[in-house]
Amino acid sequence: MADTEESPLRITPTVRALSSALRATRGNVHGCVRRGVGGDKTFPEPEKLWFKESSAKNLRSRDFLSASTMLNTLYADGQVPPAVMTRVLSVCGRGVLPVAGGEVMDEGLRVRVDRAAAFRAVLAGGATEYLAPSALRQGCVVLNCPALHPKPNPPTPDSLTLGQLRTILLADHMGALLRGQGFSVSLCPVLPEDSDMVNFLRTLGIDWPTCPADWTNEEREEKIQEALEKSAYRERDTERGRRTSAGRGRKKADEGENEAAVRVNLKRVFQDEGLQGYDPSLGTCTVHRDSVSHLAQLDLATADCTVAMATALHVTSCQDEFRQQQIAMLWRASGAMHTQRHLVCGPVKTPASQLSAAQYLQLRRGQMKEASEMKYGDQVEGQTWDDIIRVMTSATIRFELLSTVHTSPVTLDVQREGGVSTKGPRGGVFVMYNCARLHTLFDSYDRGVEKGLYPEIPDGSELDFSALKEEGEWLLLFNYLIPFSELLDQSGQALDCEGGGARVNLKTEQVEQEPHAGVFHEPLPHLFNQMFCRLYLLRALRELYHSALETLNLPPIPQL
Repeated sequence: MADTEESPLRITPTVRALSSALRATRGNVHGCVRRGVGGDKTFPEPEKLWFKESSAKNLRSRDFLSASTMLNTLYADGQVPPAVMTRVLSVCGRGVLPVAGGEVMDEGLRVRVDRAAAFRAVLAGGATEYLAPSALRQGCVVLNCPALHPKPNPPTPDSLTLGQLRTILLADHMGALLRGQGFSVSLCPVLPEDSDMVNFLRTLGIDWPTCPADWTNEEREEKIQEALEKSAYRERDTERGRRTSAGRGRKKADEGENEAAVRVNLKRVFQDEGLQGYDPSLGTCTVHRDSVSHLAQLDLATADCTVAMATALHVTSCQDEFRQQQIAMLWRASGAMHTQRHLVCGPVKTPASQLSAAQYLQLRRGQMKEASEMKYGDQVEGQTWDDIIRVMTSATIRFELLSTVHTSPVTLDVQREGGVSTKGPRGGVFVMYNCARLHTLFDSYDRGVEKGLYPEIPDGSELDFSALKEEGEWLLLFNYLIPFSELLDQSGQALDCEGGGARVNLKTEQVEQEPHAGVFHEPLPHLFNQMFCRLYLLRALRELYHSALETLNLPPIPQL
């Protein structure tokens, strides 16, 4: 058990240990395993054997469940042998949550965690190991945002759609997540400094790389153009009217057409190289200047990579996915061998209204200022309040566009007479307000200690964490604090998956699903232990907020 106590508790190793115990891998139980055709043993996949509970209702009776349907695939009539039950209830190991008990019920085999031991393991040391990735990783990642490339004209805040804004915010979020895991991250493309787009992104708290306004990338563009001209995938037939990968015929009357235009067979590229997940309708693509510019920017972004092979993650909208697959295969045809993955976002819908990204920002900023003035009156003036409103506006927009699964559509209420919602755990205002409440709580407590009104918070080793009995307290620990480190790990792990195809799907929206800090009243002196335990939980919760906001490039606001 010493090894278990010294290791941070994790959900994944706990599920693995429970699965191993349930599948009788430490010695077979005679007659307990169902057999398939030919007498072969048939087992469900380990990750499907157990379900981690998350709802407050189910957590009243169980923390992990192996459903009766799963038990029926393992044992005759779903009856768990006593020897197997003993192993399940005695699981242990590095990162495995301590088990307090369990039983077989109609719904299946349910297991309860030793909650006091779990609270002690997580909180007594300050929970620092639960607020960062489990291990640092190495590698170079290029986050490419097609929405910011000229097509052929440079994008502006007024031409940027809300769907494209979503991809930019997701790329910025991914950059923070991956840097936190140790990756070297480059953002692509570079933008002209002091341009309207750069200033717009800075208003949202996005620090995008820039270049001087008169900078050019012509040398790289020439190199890319030459590589495509010499590519083995170049179509040598210059007959007019050949198909393009978009499926549109070329106009014979186009007098300005260059018969020597470079056309690349993209389908041959992914077929010959065994690349999975690309649209089978990709065909022959004519290379245009904006495509060469795009490829040259990618070449620039990978130039300083410390490893030979980088991973390029193209963060694009579903409307632009096909075009980005074209670009990806053109880059491959030019000789680039970097791994390429596509993070595709669903559309952003605004019923009965059409707003550009600039108009959306202006609307939310105006609503945030109005809401602040209604609550605080004449106090809302000066640079401090300007900064608060800017951060709160950015938080609102980020949570609106990123708290939904990235592949799913987002529907926004952008009626000008509507206010900014402060309710619901996914709302940016709600989250920032909770974060400020926690800061105020500890600031007030520290001042009370200085005045002799409250005792100093003792070392965690001196506390009895069995005093934490409320359902809400366990929910905060089990659903948010313990899984957070593994959640941070997922973005890097997803990039490592081989054979997963062109698309990569991440659970970034779970980082935005912030916990709700409940109201804890200060108890009477004979309940100081309970108060201290709750303060340890709230302090860990405050640090969790800060860590999650850091991945969104949002600074916590100390007071609202």
